Amino acid sequence: MKVFGIDIIHGSVRSRGERPRFALVIREGGQESEIAEVSLFRLLRRIAREKPDILTVDSVQEIAVDQQALFLFLQSLPPQTMLVQSTGGEKQQSLPRVAARYNIKFNRFDPYAEARASAVIAELGGGAEVVAFENTTDVIVSRGRSLGKGGWSQNRYARKVHGAVRQKSRDVEATLHENGLSYTKDEMKAFGGLSRVHFVVASPREDVPVTTVRSADVQVKVAGRRLDRIRYRIRGDEQRYLFVGIDPGTTVGIAAVTLDGEPVLVKSSRTMAMSDVIEALYTAGRPLVVATDVHPMPASVERIRRAFSAIGFTPKADRTVEEKKVLCGEIPYGNDHERDSLSAAMDAFRAYQPKFRIIAKRMPPGYDMDDVRAGVIRGLSLEQILGKNVPATAPEAEGEGEEESVPALGPRDDRMLQLDGMVKSLRGHVADLQEEGKAKDQEITRLKALLDRERTKESQTLHKETEITKLDAIIANQKKKLRREERQTKQLKKQVDRLRRLSTSQAGDDRLLVKAAESLSRDAIRGIENNFGIAEGDIIAVKTTAGWGTTVLDTLAEFQIRALIGGGNGRLKDACLERGIVFLDAKGMVLDIRGPVGSADAARVVAAEEAWQKDAAAYERGKKSEMIESIFKDYRAERKREVKRDG
Repeated sequence: MKVFGIDIIHGSVRSRGERPRFALVIREGGQESEIAEVSLFRLLRRIAREKPDILTVDSVQEIAVDQQALFLFLQSLPPQTMLVQSTGGEKQQSLPRVAARYNIKFNRFDPYAEARASAVIAELGGGAEVVAFENTTDVIVSRGRSLGKGGWSQNRYARKVHGAVRQKSRDVEATLHENGLSYTKDEMKAFGGLSRVHFVVASPREDVPVTTVRSADVQVKVAGRRLDRIRYRIRGDEQRYLFVGIDPGTTVGIAAVTLDGEPVLVKSSRTMAMSDVIEALYTAGRPLVVATDVHPMPASVERIRRAFSAIGFTPKADRTVEEKKVLCGEIPYGNDHERDSLSAAMDAFRAYQPKFRIIAKRMPPGYDMDDVRAGVIRGLSLEQILGKNVPATAPEAEGEGEEESVPALGPRDDRMLQLDGMVKSLRGHVADLQEEGKAKDQEITRLKALLDRERTKESQTLHKETEITKLDAIIANQKKKLRREERQTKQLKKQVDRLRRLSTSQAGDDRLLVKAAESLSRDAIRGIENNFGIAEGDIIAVKTTAGWGTTVLDTLAEFQIRALIGGGNGRLKDACLERGIVFLDAKGMVLDIRGPVGSADAARVVAAEEAWQKDAAAYERGKKSEMIESIFKDYRAERKREVKRDG
């Protein structure tokens, strides 16, 4: 990633006399590669040549007078270059405050240091992107010059220019087609070709592979479609961690402050349920610590704490009213409930403040301090939070005071002799302090070794917990599989029981097995198929044939069943005859149905089948007779037409 960070040195875009000069800091791949002083014109030329990923500034007012000028500035940037305001969006913060979130220190009176800080903040994902264009791009192909008043060769010249515009528009259209971009086109026809072609592409400007060019006869302008106003898109996570204080009761008071102690929410209400409190806190940010002003924590507050998986905080002893007022400081509140909740949040903030100071001293620049402090509050060590992602180079703190030069000593006098004595005394004291320092260094070394051993034990414990979590997940997955297999086994057992009952329902050679259904419908036939299966040669009996359809008869014909038993009308019999299905009347079959299975008298079934076969043969003969008669009628009609033609 290549980042350009700029800050104004002198001059202003609003000044007519002194044009602005900028401090430019270039960072590439996490390293600072160059610093320079440039004018606005040279800055834009360099951006167009090098095409950085990000151009960042602490305020867009340093590069544009108003929104119109900012639109023009953004239009002049390469499509892939993002303009970032490092101090935030419409609600800006000071650059030192934003830099402090990433533990970056700099000299705010040095423009190069400010440009460097802005570049690092943007590189780490901070700031707000300046958005000026919709996800729609206008591509306009038009004449590059005026045709003039004309002369002897005016028509030939006009054809040449308009033909060039038409050819260039075709090239642009081919490019849009190759990249699969959706667009609309508006053409203005002219003598010999086209004078202007307007493409409206439904994609952002950076995704359109067409550049602004100008030649002798044709010019191409590519521009994103402007929004109604400049907007800002916050980069990274906009929600911040919070210390939350809650005062439960008939009137609920809630308060929330950031990890820097800034209030973001103070309110109370008599009509707030637990869900309303959770929604209000979720809108305000990410609760990290939930606190109360009493000990122990009330059950209602404990439920809210668990809803956010937050850390609980209670004072060692109940706070007095005067202590609560001191904790609230100058932060305004409306009633006693808001005061109690705000004091609980500030009490938790002040309890962790010393630890935050130690973290700020130990942390290298280039990390989001909110994430680091949140990790420490949750019990993680800095090594666990940082891991191995330590920046290769960190921006050095600037603005350090220069070493003061020590004035040379003059001739010795009485005062100098006194000072020499004081120096000797101080040297002895320094020697004593050095001995004491050595002893403390040894103690520090011993404590560090002890701390390393404890961290090793903690790491081993964490590793074991991770393995246990993985094994628990595997066990839970296996349990799910086991329950699924058990359900499938129960279904198979039920099906086996049905098949056993089906096999025992056939009483002997004089009875035939029958599979029964409530009706002649697709659902009923599908139920038989799922429970017992339907095979070739099966006999299906239905209680009622009302609502039958050709689809279910086609299904039974595909199964090639032996017979269908039921009561039906002539249409059903004709449909069965047409599909080759043996349809038997249930009245003479002596059926014995027991649930989904049953039996029928074998002799009666055979006799009925023989009668059906005779009917089927008669049906086939009738069909053949009808076919022959139809052919004969067609032949006679054709012969009559031929006789008329010959006569």
